[in-house]
Amino acid sequence: MQRKIIYDFGANNGDDIPYYLKKADVVVAVEANPSLCREIETRFSEEIRDGRLQVENCVVAAEGSSPEVYFYLHKRHHVLGQFPEPDATVIGDFEKVLLPAKSVMQIVGEHGAPYYIKIDIEHYEEVILKELFRNAVKPAFISAEAHSIQVFALMAGMGEYSAFKLVDGETVAKKYRSHAIRVGGGVEPYSFPAHSAGPFGEDIAGEWMNADDLFHVLAKEGLGWKDIHATNRVQLDPGSQVEKRRQKMRHLRGWVGTKLRGR
Repeated sequence: MQRKIIYDFGANNGDDIPYYLKKADVVVAVEANPSLCREIETRFSEEIRDGRLQVENCVVAAEGSSPEVYFYLHKRHHVLGQFPEPDATVIGDFEKVLLPAKSVMQIVGEHGAPYYIKIDIEHYEEVILKELFRNAVKPAFISAEAHSIQVFALMAGMGEYSAFKLVDGETVAKKYRSHAIRVGGGVEPYSFPAHSAGPFGEDIAGEWMNADDLFHVLAKEGLGWKDIHATNRVQLDPGSQVEKRRQKMRHLRGWVGTKLRGR
């Protein structure tokens, strides 16, 4: 049986790792900030020793990047570190450091085919998604932070995913407190901490949406601190509430069209 491998691109201080360890055989945590990597290595020393957690202290980059690149560490909020150079209006909040880098395909090639990939690498999600999809890496489950509509467009277009969910980062700790998650053949309660990515896959509350429905949700709620989740494992049920709403809207548009033509 193929091992389930979860990639945590932008692992930060490791708050997502306990959940991922429950969901996979191996977790690959990738984090650029050396101090955060040391925190992960201390916190999960036993899991690292057992081979269940592998830590990559590097900037995740596109193919052809230099082995060392400049990275921008935020001086006050470690969650805001980023690879692209910050805008001139805020660059004073960052410290520029030279760090080792690896391409996303090099990392995947070294550790194995992904079951789930989480991408939370401030303002660089689009580059990594393109790199993965260009190389036909389309895991069963994938998520990326939605700072740009291009993230959704890449998943639906280049990634060819057809089922989507949305996780609101601001409300994760409240909405997913003592939340039922699927572990092995059973279910257990799990509380997601603030600033964590929250659940993925079937652990996310609510029904899967098609691309049209998710687009309308994003248009209404806006982008920002939200993770778009996509899967190729789910065939949307025509009887689902989402599909029922779509059928109702089609019926309503047809009824309106008939009335207008009959005037």
